[in-house]
Amino acid sequence: MERPKIINLPKIVDKRGNLSFFESPRQLPFEIARTYWIYDVPGGETRGSHAFKEQNEFIIALSGSFDIVLHDGEKEEKFSLNRSYYGLYIPKMFWRRLENFSTNSLALIVSDKHFNEADYIRDFDEFKINLNEK
Repeated sequence: MERPKIINLPKIVDKRGNLSFFESPRQLPFEIARTYWIYDVPGGETRGSHAFKEQNEFIIALSGSFDIVLHDGEKEEKFSLNRSYYGLYIPKMFWRRLENFSTNSLALIVSDKHFNEADYIRDFDEFKINLNEK
């Protein structure tokens, strides 16, 4: 099973302001099919709380910070994102929860699939059953 990992992005330092970018497939291990972002998250709220059967994602904190808690069916692992020059690659079949959003945080998410409600697993017990079937 493929594991989540932090991917460091190019960082071009300039006194006028820094620049970072990602290209597919140079930095990302998939072709991009969809891009979306999460913002204006009220204090104390969480996002996510689901897994994908087939979709892979890459998440960056473009502004502010937040934590991503991943579960592989056996153990949890937390990643704190707070810089725009690295992000977290999350392969399919990892339960994810985004939490601890700072004020004015902006999460950019790119994925290798178009939106498909049937790809979502929104119940943790169902997620564990799906893992055992693979």
